[in-house]
Amino acid sequence: MPESSQDRGQKEGALKRVVLLVPGILVSGLVTVISLGVQAVEERVFDHPYIEALVVAILLGMAVRTVWQPSERWRSGIAFSAKQLLEVAVMLLGASISFAAILASGYLLIGAIAAMVVIMLVISFGLSRMLGLKTKLSILIACGNSICGNSAIAAVAPVIEADGDDIASSISFTAILGVLMVLGLPLLIPLLKLSATQYGILAGLTVYAVPQVLAATVPAGIVSTQIGTLVKLVRVLMLGPIVVGLSLFAARRKRLAGHAKVVSISPFKLVPWFIIGFLVLAALRSFQLVPDIAIAPVTKIAAVLTVVSMAALGLGVDVRVLSTVGGRVTAAVTLSLLLLLGLSIGLVHFFK
Repeated sequence: MPESSQDRGQKEGALKRVVLLVPGILVSGLVTVISLGVQAVEERVFDHPYIEALVVAILLGMAVRTVWQPSERWRSGIAFSAKQLLEVAVMLLGASISFAAILASGYLLIGAIAAMVVIMLVISFGLSRMLGLKTKLSILIACGNSICGNSAIAAVAPVIEADGDDIASSISFTAILGVLMVLGLPLLIPLLKLSATQYGILAGLTVYAVPQVLAATVPAGIVSTQIGTLVKLVRVLMLGPIVVGLSLFAARRKRLAGHAKVVSISPFKLVPWFIIGFLVLAALRSFQLVPDIAIAPVTKIAAVLTVVSMAALGLGVDVRVLSTVGGRVTAAVTLSLLLLLGLSIGLVHFFK
């Protein structure tokens, strides 16, 4: 059956749209390569990256944006990298999560970590709003401080449809404090007379990224490293239900704002496709239907796509916008982190 002119036109239109994306994706990829190179140098010199590639990518992208204004030729690919590629990365992360890992930590500790995350979400969001920050930016800061720093911000951002300026603000200031936590947290061991177990719990509850937990706990010994990593893993696993909850809440707000009459909507329409994909992959992993040999490459692809997205976000950020909220974001992140540290110290003394 010969191809109709309509089908041929649709194919040509689709091909044209793909071609338009290439320049922006390439420039985002270039920033990504440089950022991954910086992280590799850090790992070679310090054994652990104190500033992760995704942070380098967003800062480098912002630096490029200050001296270069992307034309229309570049913008569509940059926007695609910042949104669609990030959604794919979030979905792929589900393959590395096993629900069985939650149960391995013990119900008491799991409950304490879950309660800490929820309490800090509420407190951090409230502080940010009190300081006059926008709702979406406040949500990003709350999730970053309460769950897992930049990874949580990157995962939540597409769900609440946060713009690039909000994402850049929250990641930039959270990243700085994350590095300071890694450097300063070991000083609390002699000051508070913490055992290896207590310090591991404290590091897992307060340090943002998994590599940073390793960097903060290695000086304290293998026990602290193992416990810190375990606590951090449980904390990261809280990201799944939080993201699903936020997606349902965002969909409900959008629905109520757009229609006077509330109608029933399927959960599959309420929850973004990539969150459904995340949960499906996590379930497959939990039932051991995802082979172990596939976990490392899938996780690596997700990590690289996240860095590409952060590079694209940086390329789309106007630094002048950041300067208008810099002081308030710094105050919100700092106060939230201090409260998290205080609550965590109280909790570790409970787990003697």
